[in-house]
Amino acid sequence: MRYAVKLHNDRRGRFPVGFATLLGPVLDGAPPARDTIDAGTGMTEPLRAELWLENGLVGKAGADRIALIEAIAETSSIAAAARRVGLSYRAAWDAVQVLNNLFAEPLVLAASGGAKGGEAGVTAYGARVTASFRLMEAGLQRTLAGLQDQLVGTDELALPNLLWTLGMKTSARNALHGVVQTVTDGAVNAEVMLRIGGAAEIVAVVTRQSAHDLGLVPGAAAVALINAGSIILTAADEDLRTSARNRLKGVVIEIRAGAVNDEITLELDAGKTLTATITSESTNRLGLALGQPVVALIKASQVILAVV
Repeated sequence: MRYAVKLHNDRRGRFPVGFATLLGPVLDGAPPARDTIDAGTGMTEPLRAELWLENGLVGKAGADRIALIEAIAETSSIAAAARRVGLSYRAAWDAVQVLNNLFAEPLVLAASGGAKGGEAGVTAYGARVTASFRLMEAGLQRTLAGLQDQLVGTDELALPNLLWTLGMKTSARNALHGVVQTVTDGAVNAEVMLRIGGAAEIVAVVTRQSAHDLGLVPGAAAVALINAGSIILTAADEDLRTSARNRLKGVVIEIRAGAVNDEITLELDAGKTLTATITSESTNRLGLALGQPVVALIKASQVILAVV
């Protein structure tokens, strides 16, 4: 995870800024800045800042999601926390899944009983994340005073260099944070085993050059990107012989039915989730239901590895 700040005013929109760029000698306890000069117009307008935690690939955790985690800690319920922060249950549930998948450890653990059953609790790791976020927020307010000094009188051409950082987005439905366990070299390709939490592991096959360029060595952090349509589901009690390198055991915690395809979400080990898209006919044929154990089959060649 890295830190980023979204600066914006009413006229010019938002500019992402690397948090490390802002911090430094300006953390001096000065009061927050109240305005800044708008590039291109010279007008003084209120400057606002929002702190975000990002992994550089997919998913972000801002103040709204941190507030959700804090509400879960107080209510021990995702549904109650959603009502408290003004979210639908669906939005809150999806946010928890994204956060659990993208952080090194889950922030929230829900008791068995499906997406809407049982209690939910914030892990010790989740409590550390929320506490650190609030501490950085307080430092950010002091930082704004120093940032204002940098912006006032800044050349218009130089301002984008100060305020803009690049990011990446992906259409992959599943983004699972993990740690490289082993890298096995071949003549052309390398097999990389990534532990995504608990005993759950994902194997990807990438070129040797890609493994080198990404710095994929044991102990390195990486994100496994998997399209939902690339996942095959099968009943846990079926003894299938298949060429799929990955066999991930999970329990169905959500079924989102569609006109043609259904979205099936599984809970894996250590609070991680995996979402597959299959036809509605397949859902009926497999008799999928909440709480049912299933196995997700994923070819190693269908797993994309990325690093921050």
